[in-house]
Amino acid sequence: MAYLSLAGIVAAFVLVLGMWGRTELGFNRMVVLDAFSLFFHAVLLLAAGVTILISLDYVAQEGFERYEYYVLMLFATFGMMLMASAQDLIMIFLGLETMSISVYVLAGWRKDHPRGHEAALKYLLLGAFSGAFLLYGIALVYGATGTTQLKGITDFLAQGGWGSRSQILMVGTALLLVGFGFKVASVPFHMWTPDVYEGAPAPITAYMAAGVKAAAFAAFLRVFFYSLGGLQADWSMVLWVIAVATMTLGNVVALAQENIKRMLAYSSIAHAGYILVGMVAGGEMASASVLYYLLAYTLMNMGAFAVVTAFGRKGEENVFIEDYRGMGFRYPVLGAAMALFMFSLAGLPPTAGFMAKFYVFSSAVAKGYVILVVIAVLNSLVSVYYYFRVTIKIYMQAQEKDLEGVAMRPAMGVALALMALGTLWVGVFPNTYLSLARQALP
Repeated sequence: MAYLSLAGIVAAFVLVLGMWGRTELGFNRMVVLDAFSLFFHAVLLLAAGVTILISLDYVAQEGFERYEYYVLMLFATFGMMLMASAQDLIMIFLGLETMSISVYVLAGWRKDHPRGHEAALKYLLLGAFSGAFLLYGIALVYGATGTTQLKGITDFLAQGGWGSRSQILMVGTALLLVGFGFKVASVPFHMWTPDVYEGAPAPITAYMAAGVKAAAFAAFLRVFFYSLGGLQADWSMVLWVIAVATMTLGNVVALAQENIKRMLAYSSIAHAGYILVGMVAGGEMASASVLYYLLAYTLMNMGAFAVVTAFGRKGEENVFIEDYRGMGFRYPVLGAAMALFMFSLAGLPPTAGFMAKFYVFSSAVAKGYVILVVIAVLNSLVSVYYYFRVTIKIYMQAQEKDLEGVAMRPAMGVALALMALGTLWVGVFPNTYLSLARQALP
């Protein structure tokens, strides 16, 4: 089933590349096939394919190799792709629930692991709570505009006939912001992230950190940039405050983490804040920068979690940062890969992470958000400490405990090679992918 699922993902990825440039509507204009959706489809399929590659040995090692694991992953990927293609608020909700229900189960896949139970339960309860906010927001937006189709909402706002219903529309927009804020793990809707990331199986943590975030931002962009764009003056300042709070809390709390999965969880919160900087700025360049950032983030974050999965061994024993002492000398390939991904997450050249931050921050400066960018740059400097801390453990501190051998299986090697090469390639040749991101804008 693993190889069959991987074959299906590869076939879908090839079809996505072949359909670039086409635009088609379906299901009574509720879904669209356009460059924007295809860009995200490629990113989501990449995340799903790499997750399967790093899961092959993991599930056998942990003793829960069942075909449902891969079926749920495919359903989750389908839900993510539906969110990216949705042209209707109801379709966005259906895609989100298809994704979420599958990921709830995958988060608690380790039945004998108490933290896995905690992760699944927290994610389920808080996810259902945030889903209710999103659905109520959809209801209020429908009540104010008379439609759930994104194009219909855009046309309604352009006509300016919503004055008497502005309060309903604003409350509905605020509730939509809560629902999307939960999925992208922005403050103050981030509380579930560290516990769920720590308790879930390492490959699923990678999948949530990259795939779920990319799908949520795809729907977020569709709704707020291209449907509720007429209200940008009202919601951009709220996003400004959320962006500052998100990247500041994520970076500051990550400094104190000893568990590398929790550290990467708070890192993902901080990166959500950087992406929100681009959303605050708005405009073509900022939108393209956000898409480029999500591609770069998927590559470097999936790579980092692939190393965590490979090095963790049975039961995820080596999940503390102290366990990485001397890893670069005993396992040179894993050490070099982890150092590369840490450098990219920190935003150092010539990696994809550096160019992603450069494009997002420069687009925000061009729009006049200088103070916001100064705060983002200071936060990025703070993040260098905890990313470099891992690298220092890998190369500059002696190993303290004897570790059993870590076997590098072919599937894991392929996943690490793809992510490492992608992180460097997208960073060294950024114009190609930024151009694709610009073409992808609706």
